[in-house]
Amino acid sequence: MVTIIGGGIAGTVLAGALAQSHVPVTVYERQPAPGTGAFMVLDGHAHQSLAELGVSIDALHRHSHPIPGFRFHYLPEGRNATRSQGHRLYRRTDLLAALTEFASATNADIRYDNAITDIDPTTGTLHTLTTEISDELLIAADGVDSLARQHLEPHRPAEYAGQIVIYGTTPRPTGLDTEPDVMHFHGQLGDGPMPTSTFGYMHTRDAVFWFTRLTRDAILQDDIGFHPTTEWASTILDADPTIPNLIETILDGTDTIHISNARSVSLTAARTPQPPLILCGDADHAITPAAARGAREAIEDALALHQAITTGQSPADAMAERRTQITEERNRQTRIISRVTA
Repeated sequence: MVTIIGGGIAGTVLAGALAQSHVPVTVYERQPAPGTGAFMVLDGHAHQSLAELGVSIDALHRHSHPIPGFRFHYLPEGRNATRSQGHRLYRRTDLLAALTEFASATNADIRYDNAITDIDPTTGTLHTLTTEISDELLIAADGVDSLARQHLEPHRPAEYAGQIVIYGTTPRPTGLDTEPDVMHFHGQLGDGPMPTSTFGYMHTRDAVFWFTRLTRDAILQDDIGFHPTTEWASTILDADPTIPNLIETILDGTDTIHISNARSVSLTAARTPQPPLILCGDADHAITPAAARGAREAIEDALALHQAITTGQSPADAMAERRTQITEERNRQTRIISRVTA
């Protein structure tokens, strides 16, 4: 029997895959229904992992938009365009809908509106408001503010990653002169390989999906969440002062925005994974959205854990190996970005 804390991307797809492999599994999710959120991009590796877990690629395609390429307008001509490697754009609600359909078809037991209120990581005992739960294997996929990590590794909190992140989506098409379906990136380069501010967008026949990341002090907790676009318009325009007309056109078509602090969870000094409680996804190694890797890493965690559980191997060893892979891949990505922007 496996108990999963958190019914987000990793928790839902892992539960569905385990149930499909006839492994008894229960998920406890504090939200009353599959979660909401902004949008994200998954690459070909993430889709391959989802397919290996049993998710229908056709279903994923129905819930997403293909991205044929990327254009980085802040880089010199000749180095400012790349082709897609199986990338697709998802509204988070649509991705979770596809994963929830998969999990439901396997009869995975996902219990929404069941928050875990306390955890004993040494015994594997969980508490809800009404129930005590004990299991030999607990998988904590409860996000960047993981209650499990707070109990297991209180020395490893989520830390501000230096940027605020603003997401918006127009409720209808907006006339833009730029190439459709391509993900465009504007911004201002600083001394390092990553822009100090970024404005990115993709426009389809249905909507414009856009975001901005701004290097600045963190916003207050009370400011996190949804706001009228007009409240932050001048701040968003500062992301790239060379394209005011483009940004203003997109903002004029956007009613509300979502704003948050980018945060990460360092693997430095992380406790070696060991049962009964094992962290995965953002609960273990959240990374700033600027890296565009968080969802893929969570999905690949789910695949590694599924393979370990269903073949009688150690899930703890699988996550230890995942940490090594993640660190190597992030370092390699940093080197690539540094070469491109040099």
